[in-house]
Amino acid sequence: MVLLKVKFTQQRRVRVAQGLWLLSWLAVMCGAFIFCLGVYLKTELLRRAEVMDNTEIHVVPNILMMVGLASIGTNWVASRVCQDSLDASRFPRWKVLLLAWYATAAVLCCMLIAVVVLSYALQGHLEESLKVGLRNGIRFYKDTDVPGRCFQKETIDRLQMEFRCCGNNNFRDWFEVQWVSNRYLDFTSKDVKDRIRSNVDGRFLLDGVPFSCCNPASPRPCLQYHLTDNAFHYNYEFQSEELNLYSRGCRQALVDYYMSLMNSTGPGVLSVILIQMSVLVSLRYLQTAVEGAMALEDPEGESEGYLMEKGMKETFEEVKVNVLTMLKFGQVDPGAEGSSEDADAEKSDEKAATPTPAS
Repeated sequence: MVLLKVKFTQQRRVRVAQGLWLLSWLAVMCGAFIFCLGVYLKTELLRRAEVMDNTEIHVVPNILMMVGLASIGTNWVASRVCQDSLDASRFPRWKVLLLAWYATAAVLCCMLIAVVVLSYALQGHLEESLKVGLRNGIRFYKDTDVPGRCFQKETIDRLQMEFRCCGNNNFRDWFEVQWVSNRYLDFTSKDVKDRIRSNVDGRFLLDGVPFSCCNPASPRPCLQYHLTDNAFHYNYEFQSEELNLYSRGCRQALVDYYMSLMNSTGPGVLSVILIQMSVLVSLRYLQTAVEGAMALEDPEGESEGYLMEKGMKETFEEVKVNVLTMLKFGQVDPGAEGSSEDADAEKSDEKAATPTPAS
């Protein structure tokens, strides 16, 4: 049974070809948009690579870039098919290629759907990656003289100022690490000695934060040190007063930023999927309608276009058989080899049994 059969006149085929040509070039531009979106997301992830522990989240921009480039190529081919669809001498050369084209277009749609799903599914991996990366970044903040970590301080400071955040979870994360290098500590000072001796690991810990945690919108001058000591600052109450520091942690700030980027790609990607599916369906109708007219040997006559020549079940079984046949192509059949050897043996026996004519 033919699936979704539609009658096409010559004028209607021309209109479908013209509309599909425009739709194909719109899909080409959508492919370029998807590619640029993947490049932008990839760039943003690489900018924060120092505060990420793994690169699993990079699978999303990688798929976007790959699908974008493939979409540009496949839809350009579709536009060429539209141009040749009304030329009886040029259209038949596309018949074999169109089967691969349909498969490629279907795979692209599936991969775009996978991108939308992965954008939400990888949120937990992104958060865990940022948690470990930021923790290491804060721990190595002071290592400005260590090769490979020289720019860690600058990275963290710029990150906190740009995203208006402080620490990993909050500003208290800075209380747990020594973020001042020994190079800038006066070890003859009694305060420095007492702080180092009071710590089991011999670290110089402060109830303070770097300058990049200060909120410039605060009316009060920035308080960086002795943040838990009410007596150290005038008119100051640590428990009740809202500090003039950024209260949000950088992990949450970065997760919100990257998830907003990925979630914003959802509607755009879904729109591209709809356009790609429209190109796929329209090209199938155009192909079958043109081939029907050519089979009737009347290029200007009425023909039928359809999505599938048979039903879903019959088409699936036919595709399955074709795929299995392709997989078996080129393999040696042991039974056939044995039968050929037996046939050769029989021929040799017959030849030996045949009497030689007398001279």
